[in-house]
Amino acid sequence: MLRVALTGGIACGKSVVSRILREKGCLVRSADEAAHDLMSPGRPAWKKILARFGETVLRPDRTIDRGRLGRLVFTDTNARRFMNALLHPQIMAAEKRLAARLERENRTRVFVSEAALTVEAGYAPLYDKVIVVRCAAAVQVRRLMERDGIGKAEALRKIGTQMPLAEKLRYADYVIDTSGSLRETIEQTEKVYAGLIQDAELKRLSKKKPTSRTPRTRK
Repeated sequence: MLRVALTGGIACGKSVVSRILREKGCLVRSADEAAHDLMSPGRPAWKKILARFGETVLRPDRTIDRGRLGRLVFTDTNARRFMNALLHPQIMAAEKRLAARLERENRTRVFVSEAALTVEAGYAPLYDKVIVVRCAAAVQVRRLMERDGIGKAEALRKIGTQMPLAEKLRYADYVIDTSGSLRETIEQTEKVYAGLIQDAELKRLSKKKPTSRTPRTRK
């Protein structure tokens, strides 16, 4: 099974690409969804977040208001470090267990981990391939403003808290540029998917190669 990291900048279109890859047959795991599960009421991470930030980050039903927590994290470097240190190791440990089970069960040829901070967290080397989703800076700012209902200054500040895309691209085996139309994004993603299938087959074949033997000496 090929293990693939899908990453990129905020509001660059990772969710669109992950949806296309899922439709093509990849098994996709979202780190964001995994974090949401870890922060369910009563779980250890939930308790630590509550102890760190107080009940102001809770909704009336005692679930964490992720929008409010996100605003706190984006404006406070120490808070961001706290959240990353709390969640990243748990997310990765659960992913390793899932990937091992999927490989034993031969469930999928391509396992994709969608996570914005794969490179920043130092996890990129753990994957066979890395896909970086990017878009033009102006497009990224506009999408983030529309998605979060914020102004340009706030959007730029959020983007500034992440690793520059140019640096992330250094880790990429595949790049998908979502600046254009949805049709163009789909076409690029389908090409990447075809490449991943080839990569998965090469990995499978490499594991089947016989061990080298020393030739017998002729008498």
